[in-house]
Amino acid sequence: MFITLLLIAAVAFLAYSNGANDNFKGVASLYGSRTTSYRTALTWATITTAAGSLCSIFLASALLSKFKGKGLVPDELVGSEYFLLSVALGAGCTVILATRFGFPISTTHGLTGAMVGSGLVAAGSQVQLGVLGTAFMLPLLLSPLMACVLGGLLYAVFHWARLGLRISKQTCVCVGNELHVIQPATDGMTSTPAAGSLTVTVAEQGVCIERYAGTFSGVNCQQLMDTAHFISAGVVSFARGLNDTPKIAALLAIVSFLGGHTSMIVVAVAMAIGGLIHSARIAETMSHKITAMNHGQGFSANLATGMLVICASLFGLPVSTTHVSVGALFGIGVTTGQADYKVVSGILLSWVLTLPCAALIGGSSYWLLTTFA
Repeated sequence: MFITLLLIAAVAFLAYSNGANDNFKGVASLYGSRTTSYRTALTWATITTAAGSLCSIFLASALLSKFKGKGLVPDELVGSEYFLLSVALGAGCTVILATRFGFPISTTHGLTGAMVGSGLVAAGSQVQLGVLGTAFMLPLLLSPLMACVLGGLLYAVFHWARLGLRISKQTCVCVGNELHVIQPATDGMTSTPAAGSLTVTVAEQGVCIERYAGTFSGVNCQQLMDTAHFISAGVVSFARGLNDTPKIAALLAIVSFLGGHTSMIVVAVAMAIGGLIHSARIAETMSHKITAMNHGQGFSANLATGMLVICASLFGLPVSTTHVSVGALFGIGVTTGQADYKVVSGILLSWVLTLPCAALIGGSSYWLLTTFA
């Protein structure tokens, strides 16, 4: 009974870590484009992620069996509390460590690494590494590349459509507590409203905000974009809850007194708490460091991410919302020429290190549990 309670606590810790590292990813573009405040974005992410977590009970059951380790490790390990406990510890410790340093890594990656590490210690050569490549690694590797292409393509299409509809943009510069609109003058220089002499000194790019001018079908273009942007961010967060909850809840499948639905609720609550408490560092990386973005770019990134993750969830493919979201943002950054390759290379390195780190912690946990328990 003690090991069972420890397993529940470890899975709750993993869900908490997942929320801390992943909760803000869906709404990073809202905060990064200055559409809304950090607190509002975080609240919206928490509500929509919880909705996705609840819907995963009915829509994403295929992921439950895949993340029990079935097919990857021998069947006797799939029902072992020690194995599942070591997987939860390996993935949870890896994700919370990355969160502490502000690296947006994949919980899916962490779970996969922990299952392999624990399985190798427990069963050695009986671990089916071929299954690892086809069922786990291929979707994880292809999804960010697809997101990069789709994100850049969607932005290019929407940009072309905006120009075709003759919807112009204004740039607002924040000066103190006021917002001053500046527009291109006929000579190509930047002009300010003709309200006396105004000298504007911009300390950094972050204080400039692009807004859409005019109306479309009688609706203010900026309000229309803000609404679409909010909805798209909610879709991404919903997709994350839909995809991540069953992966983590799968570790509680052997706890008979909880049941599948209760396990998912426990995971959803722990994810929400982790996101509310520990999202700040990941928010900064995802919102401001990968690429500068405006409202349209953020909307395009969210749309690409939401489409890919929801499709993957429905077909039981273990993709990473992190990989897809970063890929979409990077694709838009490449399209606009504003991607920060140094930051992205650091994120890629953290992805590479996730698997061995989770495998090491997971394998060590299994050895310690079976040796001294």
